[in-house]
Amino acid sequence: MEKLTPAMLTDRGICPTCYDKEHNHCLYGNNKDKMLYENKLFECFLVGNPRSNGHTVISSKKHYKDMMEIPDELCKEIFVFAKRTMKILKEVYSAESVYLCTMCDGPMNHFHIQLIPRYNFEKRGSKNFVKERKEYIEDKEKILKIRTLLNNQ
Repeated sequence: MEKLTPAMLTDRGICPTCYDKEHNHCLYGNNKDKMLYENKLFECFLVGNPRSNGHTVISSKKHYKDMMEIPDELCKEIFVFAKRTMKILKEVYSAESVYLCTMCDGPMNHFHIQLIPRYNFEKRGSKNFVKERKEYIEDKEKILKIRTLLNNQ
């Protein structure tokens, strides 16, 4: 039997993020070790195949296809949280800046924003959004520091 991929699910009209959550993280794997913050509305975690050290996602728990669809209060809460998280990522990873982007582009996408640190040895600009992905390397000390800072503010 052919292994399902996110692209295959999208082509079938199924949100891969929702499918993954409903089927014991069969697509993206369990990310509890990468979880930085979670409440009843959204979750924040380090990306398993990051474009940069500290690459983080904030994702709504409920399915919304994009920012235009999420309720205003949730939008406000997520973006204020994102701003705080960006400052923490910049500090913890000694980044020069942290880019924020959202690229949800259809009904089978699941609203999320990506926070991608940029370092002083990297060029500025949009190419940072499409940098080659690399292997995730766990840094428990940094994870603990981020969790502590996010949960104490």
